[in-house]
Amino acid sequence: MNFQKIFYVVFCIFCFCIVSTGYSETISSEVSEKEISRFKQVFDQVKKSYVEDINDQTLMDYAIKGMISELDPHSAYLDQQDFADLQASITGEFAGVGLEIGLKSGFITVIAPIDDSPASKAGIEAGDRIVRVDDIPVKGLTITQVTRMLRGPKNTDVKITVFRNDLEDPFEFSLTRETIKIKSVRQRTLDNDFLYLRISSFQSNTGSDLQKLVDIYLDENPQTKGVILDLRNNPGGDLRAAITVTDVFLDGGLIVYTQGRLANSQIHYQAEVGDNTFGLPLVILINDGSASASEIVAGALQDHRRALIVGSGSFGKGSVQTIEQIDASHAIKLTTALYYTPSGRSIQAQGITPDITIEKVHVSRIEGINQSTEADLNNHLNNANNNTESTSQHRREKRISNLQLLREDNQLQEALNLLKGIQIIMTNQKTSAASNRMNNDDASNGNPE
Repeated sequence: MNFQKIFYVVFCIFCFCIVSTGYSETISSEVSEKEISRFKQVFDQVKKSYVEDINDQTLMDYAIKGMISELDPHSAYLDQQDFADLQASITGEFAGVGLEIGLKSGFITVIAPIDDSPASKAGIEAGDRIVRVDDIPVKGLTITQVTRMLRGPKNTDVKITVFRNDLEDPFEFSLTRETIKIKSVRQRTLDNDFLYLRISSFQSNTGSDLQKLVDIYLDENPQTKGVILDLRNNPGGDLRAAITVTDVFLDGGLIVYTQGRLANSQIHYQAEVGDNTFGLPLVILINDGSASASEIVAGALQDHRRALIVGSGSFGKGSVQTIEQIDASHAIKLTTALYYTPSGRSIQAQGITPDITIEKVHVSRIEGINQSTEADLNNHLNNANNNTESTSQHRREKRISNLQLLREDNQLQEALNLLKGIQIIMTNQKTSAASNRMNNDDASNGNPE
């Protein structure tokens, strides 16, 4: 394609953008022609004088990429491979090391490692700044370019050099790429009566998977006393999945709304009537690796006072990206709106503030003297209610079990303690209310004096 044709195409696109955005009345033809002329001069100078010969199509691609990348860290110009990579991330299977990355203060930064991925197993953490991939500096590269460097055929190796905030010197991770199959929803039982749910990312089927899992679990475990939803290091993903996940815990009401310049970007998402968890106490864990869709869920449930948010402040990605197909092999991922929690909070560049802040720390036990109990004494009286006796051995075993969880994940242990406290208070309130009703009934049925 020669320069005249390219110039004509660019001019047509520019005019179309002016008209389609509704700002043609505010931009004079003189300014439009001036800017087009400036672009032509730069293009012509690069074409003529740059040290290497570059074809017209490549220069046009560079121009478009530069325009989009300057808008914000999440907008991007996608070629066929980029678009395929994006689809693979959404569907949940690709070959790589398992990192969600973003641009923060000019650095390629880890938003979150994917659960059970090579990156997660090696110890890469949210907030790590990537400075080199295979000894190639990444400063100045786009997120798309670095993502391609990190991904590759299965069983191939890649070396990643990172800076961490609390360390002065960079250090390296040598990883072997694997097929990353993201299992977005996991569950387990804590202390017999509490359901722990972990969502590692939001894929197209995450919401429906969670809904089915909760329904089956509570049907089989009616004694369940509370739920922990772990959204730590969850970089987000599919917006619709976030809506469905939130709906599992709400009995109607607004979940999130979006606002942008276009009419079709102003949307309100509502929860349907019916809480799948029947109002069970709910604690949500977040941290600075919780982004986008994770923040939608946490923000909505916090605004509705449906959940207690625990952990550290979230990432703060409150923008909506729309994929617009340009032609058969190109598309743009463009930020078209900001999303807001039901109370009108914008999460963009601020994040969700926990109701209770609990930082991730390493915990060690202070060793003490093992004290005996009454149940250890010879010829002690038996428990009158035939309950299990509390020997020092039983207490040690319970402490070891609790300490193991505390050492592995102090935030989860504290969340469980909070959930137990909420459940106890709710039970006491119900018991007290029932007792008051019985007393009132007795008084009303008594004989007047």
